[in-house]
Amino acid sequence: MRTILVTGSADGIGLHTATQLVDGGHRVILHARNEERAAAAKAALPGAAAVVVGDLRSLDDTRALAASLSGYGHLDAVVHNAGIARLESSEREVTGDGLESMFQVNVLAPYLLTALLPRPERLVFVSSAMAADGVVDLADLQYDRRPWDGFVAYSTSKLLDLMLAVAIARRWPATLSNALDPGWVRTKMGGDSAPTDPADAARAQVRLAVGTDPEVLVTGRYVSDRDWRPGDAHLDAALLEALLEHLADLSGAPLPA
Repeated sequence: MRTILVTGSADGIGLHTATQLVDGGHRVILHARNEERAAAAKAALPGAAAVVVGDLRSLDDTRALAASLSGYGHLDAVVHNAGIARLESSEREVTGDGLESMFQVNVLAPYLLTALLPRPERLVFVSSAMAADGVVDLADLQYDRRPWDGFVAYSTSKLLDLMLAVAIARRWPATLSNALDPGWVRTKMGGDSAPTDPADAARAQVRLAVGTDPEVLVTGRYVSDRDWRPGDAHLDAALLEALLEHLADLSGAPLPA
């Protein structure tokens, strides 16, 4: 039995992932952004060990979330499933911390949780094949100066998630840190016409979180059934270290060596 945190598990792929883990006999901690969604998540999956609450649009909430998790003992795995998409937005959305919302929720929040929590055996970061359209500029990760395009900004956040998984794998070689592309999934985000069932997408996350076959006992990998793969420029060691330093500066939490 493993103890696993699944962020963004009040519904969608996250809830399916948590359900499959509970059905597999694991101790699962759900996460929701507010108390109302937490109650709904616990009702949907009463077999979960607990539900923790924290809005990933807030640095203070994310820090408090990490602190609250200390009461549940060591986490064997964390599935960073939570994310938002504003693909058709016409302008940037800024959070109370003064940060672009997709960057904060999709990238900075999982980094901050990882930096604050005791080191787990496995980390799973949810990326996307849309990362192929991402454009990384460490001087302007939040599109403060570049022209705003919601589609490209979201794609960039997913590319950064992939890079973050690889950067942590380099920093923490004893932790299996990987990113995956769940596919185009029938969720509120993906829409009803998406070809992939949420349960199928969840199985890929579960496999990386607790699987024992050699194909998942790896680290620093991007797992996808689609053709796109990151180029060498995206995985340059200096760039990955610079990304970790940038996220540490923004969050005030350096990733332990």
